Amino acid sequence: MTTTAIVNAHVHPVSSPAFDGTVVIEEGRITALGADVQAPEGAEVIDAGGAWLLPGFVDAHVHLGVHEEGEGWAGNDTNEMTDPVMAAARALDAINPMEIGFDDAISGGVTAVNVNPGSGNPIGGLTVALRTHGRVVDDMVLREPSGLKAALGENPKRVYGEQKKTPSTRLGTAYTIRKAFATARAWMQKDPSNRDPDLVSEALSRVLSREIPWRQHSHRADDIATALRIAQEFDFELVLDHGTESYLIADRVAAAGVPVLYGPLIVSRSKVEVRHRTPAAPGILARAGVKVSIITDHPVVPIDFLATQASLAVREGMDHHEALRAITLNPAEVMGVADRIGSIEQGKDADLVLWEGDPLDVRNRTLRVWQAGREVMHRDEQGSPVIARR
Repeated sequence: MTTTAIVNAHVHPVSSPAFDGTVVIEEGRITALGADVQAPEGAEVIDAGGAWLLPGFVDAHVHLGVHEEGEGWAGNDTNEMTDPVMAAARALDAINPMEIGFDDAISGGVTAVNVNPGSGNPIGGLTVALRTHGRVVDDMVLREPSGLKAALGENPKRVYGEQKKTPSTRLGTAYTIRKAFATARAWMQKDPSNRDPDLVSEALSRVLSREIPWRQHSHRADDIATALRIAQEFDFELVLDHGTESYLIADRVAAAGVPVLYGPLIVSRSKVEVRHRTPAAPGILARAGVKVSIITDHPVVPIDFLATQASLAVREGMDHHEALRAITLNPAEVMGVADRIGSIEQGKDADLVLWEGDPLDVRNRTLRVWQAGREVMHRDEQGSPVIARR
């Protein structure tokens, strides 16, 4: 049995108070942690020297591996915009794990992501939760599918309006989504032995049965209200992706118990529906009782700036601990993988990152990164990140 003890660390478990002490890893899982824990006999001992040890960061909304940086058309497999309802398409089938963005994620302390199809369609396809280090995407999967991506607002109405097809308006987009759900519900009500093969209805049935959440791209407050309305009509689990103006109706979002994946934050007001984006929003949402996560929407914001975005939210009023939860445990819960990652707890996978100091201080860098107990990054003598061979 392989045993590792990280000693003399300033540990932030996220799910419990910070302490100075030790974390013990056996066969890829955390077996002990605490101020009084001793390194087991025969363990590999890593002296953290007082550096900060945190769970690996989690970004619950990226296009990593499906929208490759610097590859142009050849590396963009984000949207299949030939049909407004692509519920059965899977992000998993388009991910290139060799994309350089995965290395950026690791060096930035991001050990898990949720890869989404894009927002060109009213219904874009199935999402997947992944670790960020691996050679074959199947070996990186934490949960598949982890949700079904959909979009309201400017993007689908622009895409299909230009094609002179439905939907070309907001009301047409909502109609398209309702029609697909109604068809799927009728399909589900048939005797299984009499159902025709229908991959779209099968995918939507997983949302209607609450097996996976509905991941709703939405920016404007009126689009968010539409998302809440449709979720109530069809009684499914809703997650708001982006939620740019969600802070304007934070009370309604909190009352509905709907989490918000807020971001990206470091962007211009590139279109009308993001004109009210603000780094103050995550704090406003958290204080209203909303479970909020912070996202990069990589490559819109490079994934290694996830912690930088959280630091901006703190600058604009978000509680420091809530900001750490927003890039660890909260997104892990939304992705349905919090039983394995998102906090440092006994029995969880050892997805850990050692930082020079507080990761929300932009002067501090990652020092070492582990995924399931395996070290996947360290820094060389010059301070450059060295990624383990895939």
